[in-house]
Amino acid sequence: MVKRKRVCVIGAGVSGLASARAFRDKGHEVTVLERSHELGGVWGPARSYPGIRTQSPKDLYRYTGLSMPEDYPEWPSGAQVHAYLTDFAGTFGLLPLIRFRHTVTAMERAASGGWNLSVEDGEGDSGVQHYDFVVVASGTFTDPNRLRHRGDDGFVARGGSILHSSEYTDPAIVRGRKVVVLGFSKSATDVAVNAVKEGAEEVTVVYLEPVWRVPYRFAGLVNFKHILYCRASEIMFPPWSEGRVAKAVRALTKPLVWANWRGLEALLTLQFGLKKNGLRPKAPVDDTIACGLSIATEGFFDLVSKGRIRTVKGTFERYEDGEVILSGGERLPVDVAIQAVGWKLGVPFLDEATKDALIDDDGQYRLYRLVANPDVPDLGFVGFNSSFATVLTSDIAAQWLVRYADGMLAKQPGPDDMRRWIDEHLKWRGTVRPAARVYGGLCSAPYHFRHMDELLADIGARKRRRNPLAETFLPPDADAYARFLDSAPAYSAE
Repeated sequence: MVKRKRVCVIGAGVSGLASARAFRDKGHEVTVLERSHELGGVWGPARSYPGIRTQSPKDLYRYTGLSMPEDYPEWPSGAQVHAYLTDFAGTFGLLPLIRFRHTVTAMERAASGGWNLSVEDGEGDSGVQHYDFVVVASGTFTDPNRLRHRGDDGFVARGGSILHSSEYTDPAIVRGRKVVVLGFSKSATDVAVNAVKEGAEEVTVVYLEPVWRVPYRFAGLVNFKHILYCRASEIMFPPWSEGRVAKAVRALTKPLVWANWRGLEALLTLQFGLKKNGLRPKAPVDDTIACGLSIATEGFFDLVSKGRIRTVKGTFERYEDGEVILSGGERLPVDVAIQAVGWKLGVPFLDEATKDALIDDDGQYRLYRLVANPDVPDLGFVGFNSSFATVLTSDIAAQWLVRYADGMLAKQPGPDDMRRWIDEHLKWRGTVRPAARVYGGLCSAPYHFRHMDELLADIGARKRRRNPLAETFLPPDADAYARFLDSAPAYSAE
């Protein structure tokens, strides 16, 4: 018999909602603590910049059991995603479980098992709450990364504006003004294009190195999901735990794989005019494909070619007399500086002993299946296994985690097995696939199929594959994964 647990889910974003459904459906008492006033995480309106939309097509950015509305475009807007998440929470009865404006400030292991959480509510009151199991679903975009530069206080005092890209929610701030965007992420190019459209006087993007970008459609025709979201693409990357036969096949096909990636680079260079604009990356595209590979903002490279957006290699050094001075000495006039430099990855509410068990000295997380650590009981992570199909991988990870917590995985791992897998995975990240080390190694892309195969096998799903030919050349199908999960042994906590 599985005992009913008091479960806390930290965060009401994509992964938190998936976790709440998974644990609640297995009969557990679930509470979701969300520090914001709204659900959705990065998709919350208070954190969404104008023009934001998904990088993944709508049929991939969804949960099992609920598709996005048919009238949504192929790549939904931020507002549409937020509406979908709200609908998901309502459809599956999750809204009553969420306590908004509740922030977890600290956690400590309880002597009797489980965790004691220090929680502050929106009224400024604080208290300690005990839970048998905690799911960290706060994601890899928890706190904005804010940079300080010499002279920034004086720049703001004289009327200048400095903000993180997530704070760019009102385009009126850029109209008729000189805008400098720091960074070359998807958010950086999104903000730059939006600033041009909103009537900024000048727009400049300052970047350290150019990076490869993938178009929504190759040559304007082929949806990128048919090229990068299928098993045929995934098998071109060296996986973890590869056998001798697979290694031999990989060695024989290496020239073909090399030619494939060089052809892709040529296509991207031509489609975006990268040589002409001086924005062709030096690193091979296959060495950079991970969670960091961004979709190209529509119109960005065209606006660069037309001179509407200027790009300058370097970084900020200081502000001085209405200008920002770059590392190379160049001066750029600026009224609004927008930092599109990402987010801080971390779990600040965990105690130092727990962090030491979870995180190596080089910042790599020690998580079996990217979800749990054998040396930190009654704690799991959902959403840290992000991929090209993050909603689906979070969904499957949540289903894995509840069975792991209940001791109901068909392949329930022992602590030694988990540590061995973690050590091998860390070694693979550091030697065979260094690109997998980004975000502390907390990313399953571009191995989303392999990752979900392992999770489903552990769960005991009797069905784990669609038609082999279809799966080779088609992206993941959330409805198929719903059937796979339904084929696993059923149980309920009491």
